[in-house]
Amino acid sequence: MTIFDALQLIGGLCLFLFGMNIMGQALERRAGGKLQSLLGKLTTNKFAGLLTGMGVTAIIQSSSATTVMVVGFVNSGIMTLKQAINVIMGANIGTTVTAWILSLGGISGDNIFIKLLKPTSFTPILALIGIIFYMFCKSDKKKDTGTILLGFAVLMFGMDSMSSSVSGLAEVEGFKNLFIMFKNPVLGVLAGAVLTAVIQSSSASVGILQALATTGLVSYGAAIPIIMGQNIGTCITAMLSSLGTNRNAKRSAVVHLSFNIIGTIVCLTAFCIVKATLAPALLDDSASLAGIAVAHSVFNIACTTILFPMSSVLEKVAYKLVPETQSPDVVAELDERFLATPSIALERCHELSVEMAREAIESIRKSIMCLRNYTPELAKEVRELEDKTDHYEDIIGTYLVKLSTHQVSDAHSAESSKLLKIIGDLERISDHAVNIVVSSEEMNEKKLTFSDSAEKELDNLLNATDEILSLTLESVEKNDASLATDVEPLEEIIDKLKESLRTGHIIRLQQKTCSIETGFVWSDILTNLERVSDHCSNVAGCIIDALAINLNIHESLRATKAEDPHFKEKYSMYAKKYLTAVNAEK
Repeated sequence: MTIFDALQLIGGLCLFLFGMNIMGQALERRAGGKLQSLLGKLTTNKFAGLLTGMGVTAIIQSSSATTVMVVGFVNSGIMTLKQAINVIMGANIGTTVTAWILSLGGISGDNIFIKLLKPTSFTPILALIGIIFYMFCKSDKKKDTGTILLGFAVLMFGMDSMSSSVSGLAEVEGFKNLFIMFKNPVLGVLAGAVLTAVIQSSSASVGILQALATTGLVSYGAAIPIIMGQNIGTCITAMLSSLGTNRNAKRSAVVHLSFNIIGTIVCLTAFCIVKATLAPALLDDSASLAGIAVAHSVFNIACTTILFPMSSVLEKVAYKLVPETQSPDVVAELDERFLATPSIALERCHELSVEMAREAIESIRKSIMCLRNYTPELAKEVRELEDKTDHYEDIIGTYLVKLSTHQVSDAHSAESSKLLKIIGDLERISDHAVNIVVSSEEMNEKKLTFSDSAEKELDNLLNATDEILSLTLESVEKNDASLATDVEPLEEIIDKLKESLRTGHIIRLQQKTCSIETGFVWSDILTNLERVSDHCSNVAGCIIDALAINLNIHESLRATKAEDPHFKEKYSMYAKKYLTAVNAEK
């Protein structure tokens, strides 16, 4: 083997790893949230979790990526540890697909159809299609499809380059001795574990082993222990991913490590017994690319078959190794692992935005309770809820800004903008809740009260405010534009109610049934309630515009009022419900 062969080997290895990396990333993006969200949804029982892990890993071509996502889901509370265990087991089987694809390089024959199955024959065609999609298509999905094809082509060219460069190693005595040494099963396991830990991909390390097998010096006796070690080495990615997470996420990574270590010990023990007692001739035969793929699949399926019924035992082991502590567990509400998959990241942001909406609307409702019957405890609860919404705005906003630095589609960018606008309005709603509490505190301290007629008018406005809050919350939870369209006509009614109640207060001042001091508080309360409805309208407008792929909220609302008969119908209904009651009082 010359220096030029060594350089070709390095170049081939770099192309192989690069191609595998960009193909995996593009597959994740192309699959979108629908595929990855299966990890959080189709895990209702053990077999569903197993099949989900297999399917997702087979598609995105990386058990490490699947396991990292699982750690992130557990860390965010989307998935339980029990569900994660089954998905991790399935991921170990799904990752064997890569070895089978790479084994196509070992196909030989003179038949034209056999030749077409060789990667060197069809890869250039895939590369051509990929570059056309990548360079000339504007659609993000088509660009991702092009990246997948290009990544696969680069991967296979790298594999072919490695295979060509190592052919000279067959004559190198040191290389022969190296694989004779690896016939010691323990050394083989260690070699596989270290190689995989360094490159953080069992699929890639199996591919490297397959490339070396083309020299004819890698026997099955040396290859099988190395394959076993590769499963241990791939755990390094999940272990690193679990740093800084909560205890359940750490337990998921520990389960992954425990599963592979236990499976390797059991299979290695069986392998050593068979080797010592039966000494099958197969172990001395040169391993083929397809033979390595078979060994990889058999080993992973055997490990899963053995340990699948013992998933509860693995869970107990994880709890033993990562025990509960007295200190509270801090849960990472938005996990940065999901930034690489924008659809998942945005789905999680939406879930947290819904939680924020509930807190903000609860703060208004408690402030209204405080207004009707003031207690220091209620006032404290409102301020605590306002602090929570501030925290939500901070973490969601920061996360969405980080997401914008990643490659995102136009649709994902629009969704991100929508959420940023919504959380801003929700935070302002909770601010108005505190303002209302301040007004109730002032009334309590100064012993101020409203007249009976003012109380009835205020109750009518508070009922309308409660209804618009309910509509807004439901539209955020369901991301439903039809519900959001009901908000704007009610906001118009609340505007009219505010003006009507101000007019009523002036009349009471003239009749001397209300004091000027009470009037200042009255005006503050009306202003805050009216502004709450304005923010509800903004939130609803964001939902309508995002679904219509239009970010001009005011333009959308003007169009709704002018053209939509539904607006007029709802406006008339709310007018009868709330404005008629005010006019009847007068």
